[in-house]
Amino acid sequence: MLTIWYIAAGSALGGAGRYVIGTALQQRFGLAFPVGTLIVNITGSLLLGFLLRLALGGSQISPETRIFLTTGFCGGYTTFSTFTYETAVMVESGQYRRAAVYITLSVVLSLVATFGGFALAQSALTFRGRA
Repeated sequence: MLTIWYIAAGSALGGAGRYVIGTALQQRFGLAFPVGTLIVNITGSLLLGFLLRLALGGSQISPETRIFLTTGFCGGYTTFSTFTYETAVMVESGQYRRAAVYITLSVVLSLVATFGGFALAQSALTFRGRA
């Protein structure tokens, strides 16, 4: 039952982070393109890849911390539902090319970011092994 509280706390922080970062990016760039959601999902994928590879590659992250950061924070921070809504709005308004670009960038860059997280975690594990 305590695990639920770790997830809830992480989700609250992740959701708040998503709102602050996504809104700030959208206001800064002022584009009709949902850059805020795109950047949040890419950075969330990078973070999740890093955390899971690091957590599963060693014992430096406790199971409670892992669930707080991955299911909780990353789950609250990234936003597939917002991504699908924004894509649907683009399609409904006839912006097919913009929707296709958004889908492609979201999937490809998030996958690249996840692999980047893997690489960063592997470097951290290797560095830790030498220290």
